[in-house]
This record gives sequence, C-alpha cells and structure tokens, in this order.
Amino acid sequence: MNMSLEIGDSVTALYKTGKYIGEITQVRDQHYVVRVKAVIKHPQQGDLHNPQQVDVPFFHERRALAFNEQANIPKPIVKAYTSEIPPYRDSLKTALTSLINELSLKDNPYATRSIECLEQLQKDYAL
Repeated sequence: MNMSLEIGDSVTALYKTGKYIGEITQVRDQHYVVRVKAVIKHPQQGDLHNPQQVDVPFFHERRALAFNEQANIPKPIVKAYTSEIPPYRDSLKTALTSLINELSLKDNPYATRSIECLEQLQKDYAL
C-alpha cells in the first residue's frame, strides 16, 4: 500500500477498465477518494463480466469519469503521480483516439461494436 499518500497528492488510479490522473480528497481505511483531473486510458466498452463478447444481454457504453468526478479507489491501485497533469479535455481526446486506433487493428465483432460506441461517445464529449 501507498501509506505515504495524503489529501492533495496527485495520483494515478484504475477505475473499472479506465486509468486516470487525479487528486486525493479523502483517505479512508481501505480506499482513497480521488478527484479526476485527466484520463490516461479510456474504459473498455461492453460487459465487464463478459469481456470481448458482443452476444451479451446488454453491451454497455462506458464513459470516462468526468472532470472533477470523485471515485472510491482501493488503496493498492493508487500510485503517486509526479509529472505535469494534462488538461482533462486533451487527455480524454488522446485516450479515446488511442483506444479507437487500437481496436481498428482488430477484425472482430467486439472491436466493431466497441468502435461504434466510442464514436458515439466522441460526439457526446464534443471532441
């Protein structure tokens, strides 16, 4: 665990299938509450319990956590971050584009369906 992390520290945090840069706003027994400042990796699309599958009851469109949104993150997956924090909008665009490009290299139904969701999110985010 990162016992030295405190309120106000900049950190990276994994949340579901996304990765974010944020700031600790609360320290709890098992978790940190992290306020999102930037996106490193956009969340994967689809059903988290059936990854890479399209034949599921509901194929989830998964949005990135919003700027200043807070999330409870287990302490073991929160790490100190010391570099400059990029602007949220720029980081979101980079993470989304990166995931679309990665999926574009795959020729399967999951990639196709995910790209459809991500392109809709791109419009929703107004990027």
